Amino acid sequence: MAESAKKNSNERVYRMVFGEVYPLYVNKAERKGRTQAEVDEILEWLTGYDKQAIQALIAEGRDLEAFFEKAPRINPNISMITGSICGYRVEEIEDKIIRQVRCMDKLIDELAKGRAMEKILRK
Repeated sequence: MAESAKKNSNERVYRMVFGEVYPLYVNKAERKGRTQAEVDEILEWLTGYDKQAIQALIAEGRDLEAFFEKAPRINPNISMITGSICGYRVEEIEDKIIRQVRCMDKLIDELAKGRAMEKILRK
């Protein structure tokens, strides 16, 4: 991918509003018999945001770049998240924010595919 196209693609992801992405995650999980509480548990494990903070971020309209940059605590086990998402190997993505967004996508995909929470949370 040309460098300018990659930068534009990254910028588009950075500016996505968390409050627009979150309901998509919840809907994906619920369609597969999982719950919003499980989505929230994954987000808290990954970022340190609890359910109340997630709702406040949605109301605030925070974009994904700020969502991750201001996260209370990115889980150190994020490095254990590997595999492909959106055609990219998560562990090979160089941009920190894009890698974190793709890790979040990967965890929600694992939830929707029926994986056990202890495995999703790398316990």
